[in-house]
Amino acid sequence: MDDLSNLTITEARAALRKGEVTSVELTKACLAAIDTAGALGAFVHTTPGTALDRAAAADARLAAGDAPDMCGIPVGLKDLFCTKGVPSQAGSGILAGFKPEYESTVSAQLRDAGAVMLGKLNMDEFAMGSSTETSTYGPAVNPWRANNSDAALTPGGSSGGSASAVAAHLCLAATGTDTGGSIRQPAAFTGIVGLKPTYGRCSRWGIVAFASSLDQAGPMTKTVRDAAIMGRAMMGHDPKDSTSADLPVPDFEAMLTGDIKGKVIGIPREYRMDGMPGEIEVLWTRGREMLASAGADIRDITLPHTKYALPAYYVLAPAEASSNLARYDGVRFGYRARQSPGDGITEMYQKTRAEGFGAEVKRRVMIGTYVLSAGFYDAYYNRARKVRALIKKDFEDAFVQGIDAILTPATPSAAFELGQAHTDPVDMYLNDVFTVTVNLAGLPGIVVPAGLDTRGLPLGLQLIGRPWEEGALLNIACALERAAGFVAQPARWW
Repeated sequence: MDDLSNLTITEARAALRKGEVTSVELTKACLAAIDTAGALGAFVHTTPGTALDRAAAADARLAAGDAPDMCGIPVGLKDLFCTKGVPSQAGSGILAGFKPEYESTVSAQLRDAGAVMLGKLNMDEFAMGSSTETSTYGPAVNPWRANNSDAALTPGGSSGGSASAVAAHLCLAATGTDTGGSIRQPAAFTGIVGLKPTYGRCSRWGIVAFASSLDQAGPMTKTVRDAAIMGRAMMGHDPKDSTSADLPVPDFEAMLTGDIKGKVIGIPREYRMDGMPGEIEVLWTRGREMLASAGADIRDITLPHTKYALPAYYVLAPAEASSNLARYDGVRFGYRARQSPGDGITEMYQKTRAEGFGAEVKRRVMIGTYVLSAGFYDAYYNRARKVRALIKKDFEDAFVQGIDAILTPATPSAAFELGQAHTDPVDMYLNDVFTVTVNLAGLPGIVVPAGLDTRGLPLGLQLIGRPWEEGALLNIACALERAAGFVAQPARWW
């Protein structure tokens, strides 16, 4: 069987069970693909020894006939997931040399399900970014190139390494995290599927925190069915995470009938923004038509507080980040700056944080500290919390009126070139304009590749679902995926 790393989870699972391929063979194929893809900057730490050991164990489990769906499947883990004995830096210099003595709940669940960890994937520092350019490892690169251009493109962020690795077939799937769109935006930029579950579906324990009330892990895969398979393995109640929901996780794959007759899909008028590229508008209209042709009832809806989402997010997320990142002080773990004679503890803190954190992280920590300060707490932080409540109510009102899912664009553009000068950081923050509302409301969202722009770059559509109804959302996404028929692949240049 040729090009084993090109298989989907679904295809690999079938081949493994039929004995047409072994997990060791799959794993070796992926490791070989990684070895020749250094130009993508997707993997930042590989674990070939561990991978082959786990693959051999998976083969034994498969032979015994007691194997979960993910058994033997080679995957990559975003560098935000702590993995025992393996560098886990969150893309930051301040965690240089940090090897946890524990395993994140999500990576442990995948391990216990028989998945094979190939290594750790590149990301924006502490998940703060939309292009993977804030990483201490250097940027990840999108395997896609625009027509007649050799310019390096971003794979998006913060889960850019995960997106690049899946799109380039370096692994069969990868984990990502999504605080304001960090699974869904990179998925759209690289032509893959990205699922952000309901807040509380996946445990946050052992995942390096950015903004604790917004962060959520999820799968990044080649198909919707793969997202259903891997997502189920990642989800579940965890007593170590106080925000983890004690709810059963259904068999999402069994719910993928593709039948959406009678389902009501909302089209929010507020997402039709001034200056939206014509290609995005056309794709959104096509998505609406595809779902209608599949039997869905399409309705225009209003989410009136959408315009306040981005500013509210960029108050709340930095506020939580400034609190979470206070633990990185050079005392207990990670990087410590060189001291000068006479330096005290305060100077050590200052030098360590100044040298260890990148510019974007420092910017957000300062913003967060400012909005939490005594004189501005009510003016900024509390006001943003009230806006968040209004945004959540907008969605609740839509769902009460019978809306089953909401269709929106995924991103305001296709992938852009790496190295573009952004004199105003807000230019980069605008990449999250269609995705942050989902995090603020704690809802599940999924991005499905749906077409190419005039430069031959992938574009995605986003579906937003009811809380805790990932199965129904995945089924609607399955119907959209079927109708879109997206099969394009990046031409290999790396």
